[in-house]
Amino acid sequence: MPKISTNSNFWQKNLPLPWRLWPSEARLFLSLLGFWSIAGLLVLGSASWWVATREMGDGAYYIKRQLIWLVASWSLLCVVISTSIRRWLRIAGPGLLLCLLLVAATLIIGSTVNGASRWLIIGPIQVQPSELIKPFVILQAASIFAHWKRVDSEQKLLWLGIFGTLLLLILKQPNLSTAALIGILIWLVALSAGVRLRSLFATAFAGGILGTTSILLNKYQMLRVSSFLDPWQDPQGNGYQLIQSLLAIGSGGWFGEGYGLSTQKLQYLPIQSTDFIYAVFAEEFGFVGSFMLLIFLLLVAFLGLRISLRCRSNQARLVAIGCSSILVGQSIMNIAVASGLMPTTGLPFPLVSYGGNSLISSLFLAGLLIRCSLESTGLMSMRSLRKVRKSIG
Repeated sequence: MPKISTNSNFWQKNLPLPWRLWPSEARLFLSLLGFWSIAGLLVLGSASWWVATREMGDGAYYIKRQLIWLVASWSLLCVVISTSIRRWLRIAGPGLLLCLLLVAATLIIGSTVNGASRWLIIGPIQVQPSELIKPFVILQAASIFAHWKRVDSEQKLLWLGIFGTLLLLILKQPNLSTAALIGILIWLVALSAGVRLRSLFATAFAGGILGTTSILLNKYQMLRVSSFLDPWQDPQGNGYQLIQSLLAIGSGGWFGEGYGLSTQKLQYLPIQSTDFIYAVFAEEFGFVGSFMLLIFLLLVAFLGLRISLRCRSNQARLVAIGCSSILVGQSIMNIAVASGLMPTTGLPFPLVSYGGNSLISSLFLAGLLIRCSLESTGLMSMRSLRKVRKSIG
């Protein structure tokens, strides 16, 4: 084991390992995460300033609230990094069931916005259980599918039923995009665990039928799909959001209008601080900025893959795959919606879109990914930690 300097003082700082013993993937990912958080705050500031000034009388209103959530979320990140994956796996089941009850509660006492009941009002805080449940879905899916062949039939049916119930409840809100994302996430974890392809294809087929049924039964979802296919059919109605988003992206040109100089965000582009925040970014930073953003996400995906390949246990490997998939996948889906490549959904851009629930969920996932990387070093066992403590004196 490398000699550790007695000046590291990392135990007082509650770090699981001294910084210089961190794997290069973990160090780079944490650095990218810090950049992502700061850049996201700046993009949100530009996208929300005009609306905040007009509606709240304070241009920095959304930035201030987001900054508070960002500090809380980074504090949670430190807790997640300092807690073993095994312990998170133990509490995944109860955490999933608690969030499942909260999702069910949104259908009874939830706050309805734009026809969807996705939030619970707890004092001054809005809680979106379908966002907060994502880390627990990944953890529990990894726990079940990592030992799928050794799990008895009753356990399999129980957790598959719980996952199915969760998807149905989210569809009932209705929230097709989040239900689809969580369903795809569970499917990817199962695929990575080596579950039989025949079973996976059957599940994917059933999920496709369920999604199609939801679209046919919910008029607003059908309108979103039709407006996605031809937004100019109703340019002042259902197609308005997408048309304005495309105009914003197209106005950016090669190098963009410059930071803070987006025109579409003034009063043309709706939901510019959440669902369509990428359109503001593309208008201000242009094709070059958008290309660099995709390179950034590609680098995050590469680091997630490297971390998963270095994991020492199947459960940790599946957790790493799930966390990196949702961080990158949800970002790509948000970009695809703003670019007209997918129907309009309510998925935020992780660490960029306004919202405390999304920040907490995203940094929780990032913390799990970093923890998986730290445990891949083999220095996180109790025996190794005792040696570290002894070296520090």
